[in-house]
Amino acid sequence: MRSIAIMNQKGGVGKTTTAVNISAALADSGMRVCLIDMDPQAHATLHFGIEPQVEMTSIYTVLTGEASLADVRQPVNGCLSIVPSHLDLAGAEVELAGVVGREFILRDKLNEESESFDYLLIDCPPSLGVLTINALVAVEEVFIPLQPHFLALHGLSKLLQTIQLVSRRLNNRLKLSGIVLCMYDAGTRLAAEVSQDVDEFFQESFHGETPWAGAQIFQTRIRRNVRLAEAPSFGQSIFEYDPHSNGAADYRQLAQEIVGERVVQEPVELL
Repeated sequence: MRSIAIMNQKGGVGKTTTAVNISAALADSGMRVCLIDMDPQAHATLHFGIEPQVEMTSIYTVLTGEASLADVRQPVNGCLSIVPSHLDLAGAEVELAGVVGREFILRDKLNEESESFDYLLIDCPPSLGVLTINALVAVEEVFIPLQPHFLALHGLSKLLQTIQLVSRRLNNRLKLSGIVLCMYDAGTRLAAEVSQDVDEFFQESFHGETPWAGAQIFQTRIRRNVRLAEAPSFGQSIFEYDPHSNGAADYRQLAQEIVGERVVQEPVELL
């Protein structure tokens, strides 16, 4: 099983959209996928049409020891399941502050799982607190969605420091394996220049001993597409909402890259 945390401490970069639609694309290709929504905003949960209720069991009840993952996991379709989030999760940071081994709770819960999946994905909150640390301790890979403008690069060093710290102290299997460029304005020179800067940075680090050595800049660019923004309000992935949109095409191609299939990027004329 491949286990992947999708994280960025900056909001509005396509993190949850990427987590949801990668999960749906992999499931559509026949993979058995489980998505864990670790974000108190519960946007991934809402994206699949699940409205958090007052008494609903969620990842919060798992982290507080009141339930197992199997108890709260809900099917989305034949190959895709989700462990939903809840607004109560916002209090978990405080509630778990005094718990010994709080960083390992999710990992231990996953070790108790009897259900097998091909892919486990975790939608992390837009912060670097105990919830994100739990996710990083529980997985082996990290994907970072990144919007290709210069301000978005400023937070990248902080993300890499967090990944390196967790890798050194808590989870030596952890690696940054992929960068996903989202909200891509395909014809602009700015997007191309920032993409090149990111690519050059990781090329220089490719042969080092850091957790991001060997990280892949996915060829697939997730283009700006209003259909991706509309889909959550209908409780659907992009493949249900508009399977012929650019957003569906991009995430379908990205899923192919993730499973190791070769994709061909179409050339773009720069403005």
